[in-house]
Amino acid sequence: MKIKEGVIQNATFITAEPGHQRVNEPRGPEAKTRRNKEGEWAKKGGKSHYGYKLHSKMDIDYDNKGNRNHPCSVHDSQIDLSKPGEVTYRDSVYFGASCKGFNVTMNRATRSHPLSIRKKLQNKRITRKRAPGERLYAVIKNIFKSGHVKVTKTLRTHTKNIFTCFCYNLLQLNTLKQ
Repeated sequence: MKIKEGVIQNATFITAEPGHQRVNEPRGPEAKTRRNKEGEWAKKGGKSHYGYKLHSKMDIDYDNKGNRNHPCSVHDSQIDLSKPGEVTYRDSVYFGASCKGFNVTMNRATRSHPLSIRKKLQNKRITRKRAPGERLYAVIKNIFKSGHVKVTKTLRTHTKNIFTCFCYNLLQLNTLKQ
C-alpha cells in the first residue's frame, strides 16, 4: 500500500482507573493495588484525565498506519509519527513542533498575534483534510467502547490499543468492500 495524499496525525485520551490515590501522590510499581499503576494525570480544558494518550497516524484514505501509547503527561507536540517525505496533517496542538515529513500543521494565534484571514482559510482547508482522522476515535470510543481501559500496565494498554486499531482496520475493510 502507498500513501497517495498524506497522513493525519492525531491523539486522544484513553482513561484508566486512578484508584483512591490523590492527584499529587505519585503512583509506582510499589503500589499494592489492582488499579492502574503507570498512568498519569493531564489537564485539558480545565478537566483532569488519568490514563494514557493514544497517538495515531492514518492515511487520508481511512487506513490506520500506526499508533503509540504514552502516559497522559506527555504533550502531543513531543510525538512525531511522520516519516521523511510524507505530507503530515496535524492540528494546532503540534504548532511549532518539528516534523520529519512535510509539515501541514494548523496555525494557532499567539499572544498579541491574532490569526489573519489567510491563515484562518488555510486552517479551514487543513480541517477538511483532517476530518476523516477523527472517525478512528469515534469508532474506538463509541462502537468498541475502548475509551477506558481496566488493565494495569502500559504494555497491556498498548497491546489492547493495537488490537482495537486492528479491529478498526477490519471494520474499514468491510465498509470499503460494500
